[in-house]
Amino acid sequence: MIDKIDWTKNDLIPAIVQESENGKVLMLAYMNKEAVELTLSTNLAHFYSRSRKKMWKKGESSGNLQHVKEIYLDCDLDTILLKVKQDGGCACHTGRESCFFNRVDIDEAPSEIISQIDSYSTSDKLYHTIQERKLADPKTSYVASLFKKGENSILKKVVEEAGEFSFAVKDNDEKEIIYEAADLAFHTLVALAYKNVNPDLIKQELERRFGLSGIEEKNSRENT
Repeated sequence: MIDKIDWTKNDLIPAIVQESENGKVLMLAYMNKEAVELTLSTNLAHFYSRSRKKMWKKGESSGNLQHVKEIYLDCDLDTILLKVKQDGGCACHTGRESCFFNRVDIDEAPSEIISQIDSYSTSDKLYHTIQERKLADPKTSYVASLFKKGENSILKKVVEEAGEFSFAVKDNDEKEIIYEAADLAFHTLVALAYKNVNPDLIKQELERRFGLSGIEEKNSRENT
């Protein structure tokens, strides 16, 4: 049945993940052909991250693996259902059992997600929290207030923090250097979140540059 998926029509298909024992919906992700093949060959859920633009095995960092027990396709053969045994009791990066915990009432906005787990790097956790604060009340959330003010205000803060970091370095004050670098990193992540650019893509770009001299890297950009 899997070989009937038309990958020429859709190179990514939605994948609904459900706990095999109680039927609870845990998460929704996306799979390409390679992810499906890896899942079938290992019996462990693999997905394709649209924001990071790469393959990932669920639980590869946290240990919260998903052991696939059953696989179903929908009637149009373009959506997949995985019934899994969830290690660790949590499928969500926030540490919750399911990603679907934000109840939306008619007169209430979804609650902010505060808790995060150690399986994500600090930048990943902060980036996800910043993304979630887009839904918060600008009167009570600094990040939400920046998003409400718009691009110019966000970029103004990046420039401001870059200047303060530079002065801290110039003054050779280690405590202030650390403090201002943290401020600059935070506001840079806000700007990335505004454009929906995952910080992992920055990490991948830095990894690409390993082994290249600065001159070689600059020339490679000028030639593209």
